[in-house]
Amino acid sequence: MNELIGTGTALITPFYPDLSVDFEALGRLVEQQISGGTNYLVALGTTGESATLSRSEKAAVLACIKEANQGRLPLVLGLGGNNTQALLDDFSQQDFSGFSAVLSVSPYYNKPNQEGILRHYTAIANASKLPVILYNVPGRTGTSVSAAVQLKLAQHPNVVATKEASGNMDLIMNILRDKPDDFLVISGDDALTFPMMALGASGVISVVNHAVPTAFSGMVKACLNGQWNEARRLHNQTLALSNAIFEDGSPGGIKTVLNEMGLCGTTVRPPLYGVNPELEARLRSMAQQC
Repeated sequence: MNELIGTGTALITPFYPDLSVDFEALGRLVEQQISGGTNYLVALGTTGESATLSRSEKAAVLACIKEANQGRLPLVLGLGGNNTQALLDDFSQQDFSGFSAVLSVSPYYNKPNQEGILRHYTAIANASKLPVILYNVPGRTGTSVSAAVQLKLAQHPNVVATKEASGNMDLIMNILRDKPDDFLVISGDDALTFPMMALGASGVISVVNHAVPTAFSGMVKACLNGQWNEARRLHNQTLALSNAIFEDGSPGGIKTVLNEMGLCGTTVRPPLYGVNPELEARLRSMAQQC
């Protein structure tokens, strides 16, 4: 899956103040990512507030992204959930045309044990018409997918990568050491992308890349090319923003930055709420330097 090497952007879903989807802004963001050097786009991930979009809104968002993209970048579809059978039904009904892979978050809230997570992902991998990317983000799900389970899933012919957002470097290093050669480890944490790539990760699915695609995707490209001094410089240049956008919830932070840049509004859907006033002022100041 060479299409997944480099920088993917986990696209936000822009909203108007009345909470309806701002498709014009979404189209602008896609164009900005393409011109900024991004390698692929992820639609309807957790950053896209997919949990608060209706089925018809999800279809409209996908149509907008595909129309704006015009086949220029590979697309990855976010499709996950905590009801395995309902998710399998979604896989059977989903139109996957125009997409290269599926990103599926591990089950949230239910807190399954490791055997439950293994069986959940195995069922998805068996059912999916596209290659599957695991997504381990315990800060959102309440459970972490162990290295042992991820490595076992890496043996499945339809599981091609993991997006690792656990922040657990011991776990990540164990996966990188023991994984099959063709299994990709993708950073799911912007601030840890540089050290993860130094250890052998293949890239990132990023949030901060919305705002600084040239610098951040440039850092990833420099890592892939072995230009470590340049990569370190760009990592340090983007690190403060990478951390700040997550301080008071995501995607409220990145939407504030993008609003200051004139790309979209700041609205997030409940139960999310916008960032606090102190952080907003700091993010707007940082955005002026982007």
